[in-house]
Amino acid sequence: MATNFNIDTPAALRQLPISSLPGICEELRTFLIDHVAVNGGHFSSSMGVVELTVALHYVFNTPEDKLVWDVGHQAYPHKLLTGRRNRFYSNRLLGGISGFPCREESEFDTFGTGHSSTSVSAILGMACAAKYSSNHTRQHIAVIGDGAMTAGQAFEALNNAGFEQPNMLVILNDNNMSIDANTGALQHYLTALTTGKHYNALKQQVKKLLSPTAQADSWSVDIARKLQRVIKGGLLRYSNLFEALNIRYFGPVDGHDLPKLINVLEKLKHIPGPKLLHCVTNKGQGFAPAMSDKAQWHAPKTFDKLTGAIGEKNTNALPEITFQAIFGNTLIDLAKSNKKIIAVTPAMLSGSALTRMKQEMPERVFDVGITEQHAVTFCAGLAADGLLPFCTIYSTFLQRGYDQLVHDVALQKLNVIFCIDRAGVVGQDGPTHHGAFDIAYLRCIPGITGASPMDLEDFRQLLYTAQASVGNGPFAIRYPKGAGMATQLSVSYKQLPIGKGRKIRSGKDIAILSLGPVGEYVTDACQQLEAEQLQIAHYDLRFFKPLDEALLHEVFRKFSLVITVEDGCISGGVGTAVMEFMVEHGYQATLKRLGLPDTFAVQGTQQELHQLYGYDTKGIISQVKKLMEISKNNITQNTILPTR
Repeated sequence: MATNFNIDTPAALRQLPISSLPGICEELRTFLIDHVAVNGGHFSSSMGVVELTVALHYVFNTPEDKLVWDVGHQAYPHKLLTGRRNRFYSNRLLGGISGFPCREESEFDTFGTGHSSTSVSAILGMACAAKYSSNHTRQHIAVIGDGAMTAGQAFEALNNAGFEQPNMLVILNDNNMSIDANTGALQHYLTALTTGKHYNALKQQVKKLLSPTAQADSWSVDIARKLQRVIKGGLLRYSNLFEALNIRYFGPVDGHDLPKLINVLEKLKHIPGPKLLHCVTNKGQGFAPAMSDKAQWHAPKTFDKLTGAIGEKNTNALPEITFQAIFGNTLIDLAKSNKKIIAVTPAMLSGSALTRMKQEMPERVFDVGITEQHAVTFCAGLAADGLLPFCTIYSTFLQRGYDQLVHDVALQKLNVIFCIDRAGVVGQDGPTHHGAFDIAYLRCIPGITGASPMDLEDFRQLLYTAQASVGNGPFAIRYPKGAGMATQLSVSYKQLPIGKGRKIRSGKDIAILSLGPVGEYVTDACQQLEAEQLQIAHYDLRFFKPLDEALLHEVFRKFSLVITVEDGCISGGVGTAVMEFMVEHGYQATLKRLGLPDTFAVQGTQQELHQLYGYDTKGIISQVKKLMEISKNNITQNTILPTR
């Protein structure tokens, strides 16, 4: 790294004079630019909080004072200052440090925050725990930014904090962005606060009148105190949302003015009760390309640090076609002929490939902010009034709207189409972002249809089928991050039969049942095994609910050796569904289920994780050979083999 940055503990930072801290900030930024340019990762959010990070660790006695970062992808400078500089090369890699705060990784990571909007609840719990334990000296700080304040949980926590009145500080890192630009009335409100010069000037004048240095004029002091009561009881309370929640509001302050930040934080340390500091920052600060296009620079793969040119995601002559691109283009196509189609996303407009539809059909695309619960029930409301919402949401984030999915959509048999992006392992974002559980948590819901396409063409047809099957209640389609099989895409659409799979390949030795794009591994494995005189039958289940019972009857009547393959958790997954079918219908077979084991999947590339957990081509071949060995040794059938 082309930097002399060598401070890696807050204790060492606090030994420095304030005059040297701007240099530390520059070294932090240089380190981040050098690292992310080569290795990729979250970039602009961390660049925007460099001064704030330095100020917090300089003023507060971390880790004794508790500091929570939310969302966690803005915590790179925090990691560099808390003992992980020499390991940062492994950030987001298999076996390396996490790209998010992680309690197992460092005592400075007070709380894991891979999902957003949890920090205020967490820090409130810690503050109340300190109050309960009569610890009145420990400080509690939550930094909430990148749109995380738009979520309902943040306001539930603020409401509770205003009632409990513990010693805590919420720093609102206001950069007007999540991944894309923030949406909603709250952002307009925050903008009004930052530009409300008369409001803030009035507060300052009253403070001056009441200060110890003010002229001891009893009449003016009395008037000032009355004015203060009016402001606090009326103007302030009803013009400032946070003050109305009984949380003292300070700011806005420039989040890049390091001396001012340190001064303000030092003062706030000595003010009891819940406080909110409104800190205005610039996402991407210190790197001009990231400041001009904040969304593109949220998490670049790699880039040229001199020119700002972002590296190509793929160096092949032919560009990859992603599931996300197919989704975005297909939905526009379907929406042109079906006027009832509406797209809804909780702050993932670009990630879910809805940007173009928003440009072409702005009245039919809703970005509701980081509000997964609201997004699901909002879709339920649209469906209740006759529209056809496509709720486009990452698998890991749909977990946050599970009650709404059950109670507001499925129970009422409403026609909401859930397009579950990032299903299966997603790569280097790690365990907080893997879409491991959606098959299991959807399969138990009555009345839902659940599907997963094996390839891009099948995905197009499933999207068409979902919007053409109105009247059947909720319809969920799960699909992975990234590229799919480069098949020739048809021009026309066809409606697929609900709950029906397909035979991909005939065979006589073993049957493999796959769900989703991991079926491509099965295809490769079957071709390689054919050279060894093994004839493997391959079935694409396509639907995990309802299961194709006719297909399963065919499989278990013909085969005594069966393997299931899925990119999701084995516990409760489609392999479990097949196992239940086998037992309920009295079939005798040896069944091996491949997928994610009963642990939280680690970080690493998708291919590395498929290999690690044994359901890539090599792993499937290995399991086929083991089953054949079992068959040769005449081991008793009616066996369900361990998952690992």
